Amino acid sequence: MSTEPRVLGVIPARGGSRGILRKNLALVDGVPLVVHAIRQAAAASTLTRTVVSTEDEEIAQVARDAGGDVPFLRPTDLAEDATPTLPVLLHALTTIEAAGDARYEWVCILQPTAPLRRADDIDRAVRKAIATGADSVVTVCRTHHPAKTKRIEDDQLLPYVVVEAEGTRRQDLGETAWRRNGAVYVMRRDVLDSGRLYGDTCRPVEMPAERSVDVDLPADLILVNALWQTLDC
Repeated sequence: MSTEPRVLGVIPARGGSRGILRKNLALVDGVPLVVHAIRQAAAASTLTRTVVSTEDEEIAQVARDAGGDVPFLRPTDLAEDATPTLPVLLHALTTIEAAGDARYEWVCILQPTAPLRRADDIDRAVRKAIATGADSVVTVCRTHHPAKTKRIEDDQLLPYVVVEAEGTRRQDLGETAWRRNGAVYVMRRDVLDSGRLYGDTCRPVEMPAERSVDVDLPADLILVNALWQTLDC
């Protein structure tokens, strides 16, 4: 009998979206985003089971046709623009466990909007979570320093968080800044049950910036399709 921790992969793929109409069915290299996520999950070795969580019949059928596991349709009240992630994950867990699955100890979120993610990125994040016992692990990439981020108020460009001294060069800004890239999130089950996503200890797994495009706007889709032709995806 396997003693490996049970890890549930969840691909959240609701039908609605703001930036791109029917975004989770948008094509990258001729393949819907949700299908890329299904293929990446299938190629990963650390996921016990991966399910697609959607309320949308068309997305569900596309997922099934691609070999995806769609054991339920998500309630529509969990598929609104403002729906938080936590109840979506808890719904997936409780639904499949009530149907007979053994209890899962970890959850791995794979958003369809990260088509340049690889199976190795998933496995590195899951293995780090299990090895360190962290509350959560997320993939990150290098980004511009917070001092470069501004807000506009009364037609003035002002610091958003960190004040940038006049004349500061990029190399003078100090330590590297990082951002969550949306590709892989791994959370401990007990952290989710406590009503939190990341818990107290969130650890990083680095991905290169060129594979960290999160598809949100039409320009992102153009960029990802261009990158697909140059990267070994």
